[in-house]
Amino acid sequence: MRIHISIAQQLLTLFDAAGQVLRCYPVSTASRGVGEQRGSYCTPRGKHLIRAKIGAGQAENTVFVARRPSGEIYSPELGAAFPERDWILTRILWLSGCEPQFNRLASVDTMRRYIYIHGSPETVVMGSPGSHGCIRMRNADIIELFDRVPVYTPVEISED
Repeated sequence: MRIHISIAQQLLTLFDAAGQVLRCYPVSTASRGVGEQRGSYCTPRGKHLIRAKIGAGQAENTVFVARRPSGEIYSPELGAAFPERDWILTRILWLSGCEPQFNRLASVDTMRRYIYIHGSPETVVMGSPGSHGCIRMRNADIIELFDRVPVYTPVEISED
């Protein structure tokens, strides 16, 4: 099993071990484009893997802060009360870079940048860039993906 994320298409594609497409999901990557540097708020490119899966069994719209459930469940009212908050909801697939000095180690380390594939409020537009660096998905989609992929699943993020 492997995942390919296309920045140009704003699409996450899940492949089986034989290379057959299992599912495609619309996503939203960084509004600032691609880049690997810490503090850039860009989506990192290259070869990654899922280092950790966080949120199994949590309710849809569970709010995560620092990778832990905050005790909140996202609602439009909560979103209106905190309009500047970057909502990380439902499930987290924490990515780790595999290419030293490109997306791993030093100031370009994807995992130390806390780059995830995660759920988002239903009002977040998919199919166009808008995140702070992570890959945003619809909540139903991240639950489905989370349940299908194991830890250490390869993830390739490319501009095509």
